[in-house]
Amino acid sequence: MPVAASPFTAAYDRLAAAFPALAVTELGPDDPAPRGGGWVAAAALAAAGAELDAYLAWDEAQVLRDYGRRARPDVVASFGLHRYAWPACLLVTAPWFWHRRVPRLPVTHVWYDRTAGRAAVRRPDSFACLPGDPAAALPGAVVVPDEEALRAQVRAAVAEHLEPVLSAFGPRMRRRGRALWGMATDEVVEGLWYVAGLLGPDEERRAVRELELLLPGATLPYAGSAGFRSPDGADGSDGSDGAPAPTRDRVSCCMFYTVRPEDTCATCPRACDSGRIAAAAAAAA
Repeated sequence: MPVAASPFTAAYDRLAAAFPALAVTELGPDDPAPRGGGWVAAAALAAAGAELDAYLAWDEAQVLRDYGRRARPDVVASFGLHRYAWPACLLVTAPWFWHRRVPRLPVTHVWYDRTAGRAAVRRPDSFACLPGDPAAALPGAVVVPDEEALRAQVRAAVAEHLEPVLSAFGPRMRRRGRALWGMATDEVVEGLWYVAGLLGPDEERRAVRELELLLPGATLPYAGSAGFRSPDGADGSDGSDGAPAPTRDRVSCCMFYTVRPEDTCATCPRACDSGRIAAAAAAAA
């Protein structure tokens, strides 16, 4: 049975309420790992063996089914990494954003079922928090002195989890080094930005500020920065205070254009701001 509560339960519950496509179950130290169905262990993906082959076969079949054409193997691997890393980063960034608690979740502590929109995490052996947090008295708590020290813990926790996953996916994506960590930067930023936006403009603005402080650039191993800006030529409003809705240019490219050349992501580095503004206006209409 999952543990009744942890320092992260409230954050994961709020995450699921805002974004029902990611329900998080917490496991105690003796709880069995989930198996069967669509579950895959993060450690199995990082091992780069048969489980990763099966995981990417799902992405290959999905592209063929939904778009009527095959994607290149490196594009399939890019899709597969994104579909894992985007929710995996939220397992760290959501508790930090809402409760200033940072779990350390190595790949041995995470399982994911993308077909059902759910993750399972084993209660971490260690987590960081600020002085004065009631959780500071719990076993495994690492109390850091201030917000910047806690941001460093976020960057370290995400890197610890993603590094072996990136190493497994990288050769299949034909990417390495800065290109892989640019993709990691994008997953950290865009996951939290999106979820915060579901909760309204105030939370979205707060997420933009927090992410700019978290990833200002020159924070190795990450490549690039959160990089938010007002789109060039924007004269509309985000509907709250008259300010243009922020945008950013992704550090990496997801390669979706190789499957659907007529479509680009909202933050694609290949897209111009006029196209983004037009797309946003069409969506609002």
